[in-house]
Amino acid sequence: MHKIPIFSGFGCNNDSFKTIFYLGDVSSDVAGEVVEVGPGVTNFKAGDKVVAVVNPMNGGGLAEFAVTKENITVARPSKLSADKVVGLPIAGLTAHQAITQSAGVKLDGSGKKKTNILITAASGGVGHYAVQLAKLGNTHVTATCGARNIELVKNLGADEVLDYKTPDGAALRSPSGIKYDAVIHCATGIPWSTFEPNLSLNGKVVDITPSPSALVTFALKKLTLSKKQLVPLIVIPKSENLQYLVNLVKEGKLKTIIDSKYPLGKAKDAWAKSIDGHATGKIIVEP
Repeated sequence: MHKIPIFSGFGCNNDSFKTIFYLGDVSSDVAGEVVEVGPGVTNFKAGDKVVAVVNPMNGGGLAEFAVTKENITVARPSKLSADKVVGLPIAGLTAHQAITQSAGVKLDGSGKKKTNILITAASGGVGHYAVQLAKLGNTHVTATCGARNIELVKNLGADEVLDYKTPDGAALRSPSGIKYDAVIHCATGIPWSTFEPNLSLNGKVVDITPSPSALVTFALKKLTLSKKQLVPLIVIPKSENLQYLVNLVKEGKLKTIIDSKYPLGKAKDAWAKSIDGHATGKIIVEP
């Protein structure tokens, strides 16, 4: 078995262990078993089942070995297969941060006032997690997706689902006429002018992939002290939040929708499908 130097994390080897790699943002999510740990690692040992984030700036998940830091690696219950949790580190944490920190939703349902949430691209990688997480709180969820995924998104818990290609869907108008307290914006190409009339008095748009024009809007709204805001999201992976998501999966309160699986040798095809932008849920690359 070929081993690579491990200084502050571990290596995942898909020859000796059934290791599954998620095709995500720069291939930065991995799940598998620990092969080797560095001298400073105290919480993990060889053979432990884990899920982790490799350096998002460098990637490295699409390989036979991956190296991560201990502080963003969490244990995976042995009864949970890797494909059930491998999409959590980036997509799941993005949804969690957007819902809890940016939108202020309490996932224990303790919020006194119901929060009206809109989630765009709700059948996608981040969106399908966002719907499920939002419904753990005291929320009313409106979601947008393509016609073929409407029933799927309803089954994830959304109260209302819009086909984004219809006039109402393109305008983001709630079928019940509500205004949104927060929008978890997982799509692209929707201008501020479409969001603004649909927001409540203090509504905000949480943009997970802000474009240059979105950043300009963010600055202008801040400078003019507007009550309606656009909030660019910068994801900060935290192990305690990742562990929370893994526990939700274990408890049956959160699930990963898998669009398709590819062998590692066809990672290029998986990447092409990801770039196409129409995957339902997650694309998995496995040995």
